[in-house]
Amino acid sequence: MSRLPIRLRLTLVFAGLMLIALLIGGVLLRVRVAAALDGNIDQTLRARAADVSALVAQSDEGLRAAGQSPLTERGEAFAQVLDARGRIVDATPLLRDGPLLTPAQFRSAQTGRIVIDRSGVAGIEDDVRLLATPVTAQDQRLVVVVGASLEDRNDTLRTLTLFLFVAAPIALAVTAAAAHWVAAAALRPAEAMRRRAAQISGEETGERLPLPPARDEIHYLGATLNDMLDRIDLAMRRQREFVADASHELRTPLAILTSELELARRPGTTQEELRDAVDSAADETERLVRLAEDLLVFARADAGRLPLRPERVTPSAITATVAARFAGRARADTRRVDVVDGADGPVLLDASRIEQALGNLVDNALRHGAGTVTIHSAWTTEGLLRFCVRDQGRAMTEGFAARAFERFTRADPARGRDGGAGLGLAIVRAIARAHGGSSGIDLAPDGIRVWFTVATQPDAEVAGRVRAEGATKRRDE
Repeated sequence: MSRLPIRLRLTLVFAGLMLIALLIGGVLLRVRVAAALDGNIDQTLRARAADVSALVAQSDEGLRAAGQSPLTERGEAFAQVLDARGRIVDATPLLRDGPLLTPAQFRSAQTGRIVIDRSGVAGIEDDVRLLATPVTAQDQRLVVVVGASLEDRNDTLRTLTLFLFVAAPIALAVTAAAAHWVAAAALRPAEAMRRRAAQISGEETGERLPLPPARDEIHYLGATLNDMLDRIDLAMRRQREFVADASHELRTPLAILTSELELARRPGTTQEELRDAVDSAADETERLVRLAEDLLVFARADAGRLPLRPERVTPSAITATVAARFAGRARADTRRVDVVDGADGPVLLDASRIEQALGNLVDNALRHGAGTVTIHSAWTTEGLLRFCVRDQGRAMTEGFAARAFERFTRADPARGRDGGAGLGLAIVRAIARAHGGSSGIDLAPDGIRVWFTVATQPDAEVAGRVRAEGATKRRDE
């Protein structure tokens, strides 16, 4: 059944249920009709038995006088009167040869009324139903037996059975056809959705599945699939934008690198010009390497597997390392990088990733900000470790702050090479999310604060996870 089409399965199920219903209904109908016919016959027999008993009690001629009575019409109704020994005292015509009751039935009839069915009665072609009842008449204990042919009853039941055998297949066929039509109508919206889905391609991202007007399961399924297509469309659009932006960022250093190499190959190039060209090419190569590493970070983050290597470290050690790395650059710009540590004690996290994120924030502050750059670490009320870099610049608007962590976003799109690739804050967000935290920007009158949070775990718990990841990595290797 699981390999059959849904439409055929529904048709078979409906047809099977209809067949069961017809069988049960037919049996119940025949039983009820038979019971009704038997009840009518029994009621007639009781009335006839009362009449015959009264006739026997009042007439000396007995049933002979009733030979032409409507109560004893030949072949339809008949009667016998038996004495205490079971011998025929009187009977309607054609029933004088032998008693209608067997000895056992006669003994039961002497004590109370009985109803029996019998076949093979002389002069009666069909089965008969007998009602025997005791009666006292003519100073003796007698048994009055009345009967009626079951020919009409049996003919009625045979006609009903034949009708059921003829009508049931017709009803079953009509039900199967109706079930097939209903299933086709119910699945028509799904078929329309399938045809539209077959037409949707990566280029036609605006296409969506048609929804049926009824608010049923198929409608909700189509709405869910359309939501999924919206998410895929958004992901594909972001991917195209990412590829386009990455291509644009790669094109500039590659063009500069090409021009510097062509300058170095040009005849008559002096030693100083050659040295400058090599230095410029080295700078552009380093920029390409950084861009490639940043793009690799995003690729791993998008795949949900940004590698983290937790280690036991103090927040003050991380902030001190980052401050020392940028101290010389800050002095060259007559600026300063200070550290204010509010978080103390060892924690378990990926120190290199945190240093990378803090380095991007300090680099942005030195590049675009002003005044002293302050690196701050503290614990939040939610138990997260928060790192913050603050400077005294005002080069960011609220509109840009809302999208600053998006890829290839710059405060000034017209910036040249000194403006960077616009990936620094996006990397900060990816690292924060990989650590179970978040990131944000606070604009204040005294400057700009860019922060991110990370979730830390107890030493034993993280150490166990690191050991498990190391064992898995060794098995993979």
